[in-house]
Amino acid sequence: MERPELSIAVQRTADEAVVTLVGEIDMLTAARLSSTVNELLTDPPPRIVLDLAGVTFCDSQGLGTLVVLSRKASHSRSPLILTNVGDFLLRVLDITGLRSALMVRNEQSAG
Repeated sequence: MERPELSIAVQRTADEAVVTLVGEIDMLTAARLSSTVNELLTDPPPRIVLDLAGVTFCDSQGLGTLVVLSRKASHSRSPLILTNVGDFLLRVLDITGLRSALMVRNEQSAG
C-alpha cells in the first residue's frame, strides 16, 4: 500500500495565516497538520485559513483533528476557517453533523 502524503504550505500575513493542504488528511497525516496549526497558535494570527482545495481524502481521524484544531484556535482567539472545501468533504461534514462545528467559507473564483 502506498503511503498517503499531505503537503502543507503556510503563508503568513499580518491579517491571517493561510495553510494550503494538498493530499490526504488521515490517521497517518493528521498529526503533521496538528503540529503545523499548534505552531501557528504559539503566536496566534488574527485568523487561520485552511485551504482544502487540494485535499483528496479525509477520514474520521482527519475530521476529528479539524474539530480539535478549530476549538484550540477559538480558545486562542484566532478563528480557524475552512475554505475551498470539496463537495465530498462538505457531504461528509453534513452527514456527520460537523459542518455546524466548523467555520466553512467556500470561495468561488469570480471570472
